[in-house]
Amino acid sequence: MSIAGLAIIVALLLIAVFAPWIAPYPQDAGYQREPAVHFDEKFQSPSLTHLFGTDQAGRDILSRVLFGTRLSLQIGAVVLAGAVAIGVPVGLVAGYMGGALGMTLMRITDIFLSVPPLVLALGVSVALEPSLTNAMIAIAIVWWPWYARLTYGEVISVKEETFVEASRGVGASSLRTVFYEILPNVLAPITVKMSLDMGYAILVASALGFLGLGAQPPIPEWGTMVSQGRGYLPAQWWYSTFPGLAIFVTVLGFNFLGDGLRDMFDVEVQ
Repeated sequence: MSIAGLAIIVALLLIAVFAPWIAPYPQDAGYQREPAVHFDEKFQSPSLTHLFGTDQAGRDILSRVLFGTRLSLQIGAVVLAGAVAIGVPVGLVAGYMGGALGMTLMRITDIFLSVPPLVLALGVSVALEPSLTNAMIAIAIVWWPWYARLTYGEVISVKEETFVEASRGVGASSLRTVFYEILPNVLAPITVKMSLDMGYAILVASALGFLGLGAQPPIPEWGTMVSQGRGYLPAQWWYSTFPGLAIFVTVLGFNFLGDGLRDMFDVEVQ
């Protein structure tokens, strides 16, 4: 399964990089200042001319799904980068320093963790103006506590190891001990969690787009495309089906890859 996951992710990365060259109708992606419209070709069913059919504006759905691959991977990468940038330092400080500071940081983390992730993301998105940037901010706010909790647990275990005691014994500063002795030994579970969460982050972003709280048309975001297409079901089934399949395959690929990394590193990720 891990090989299948790796193959899917590599294929997605290649599509994301070469989308402008492999998309049959790149002008239909929706990034132009004046969105392309071809009303004389609207709602064409899948054919050799348009493999995935066309939407209500006559735009090629295959081209939009291909460009959506690039966008979805960017969303996942930005969200996880933000979550890790906040959560890992919080977990490191709380785990290594302990005491009242560590307790306070973990209580704040637990408050965030007590709210279902999608509900929290929806609440933040509603409070902000619907946009792709605000959707990514909302998801990052949802995700950082999980990295804080994971890092905290790993640091509590690692900081009692002999090599950490030896580092402190020779007079190394706390900062040096944390970054040179502890952090490298907690990266494996963090890496595994990131690979698993990439698919989930894309899924949540698609859910926000589906609800109108994420990327706005004509940006080719998969969840937004599924939302737009649902109004034309079942007659124009291809409009929602192909973006939905893209979401499914992407999440499946990252889950397979994450499971393989977890087995390779032999770690448990909450």
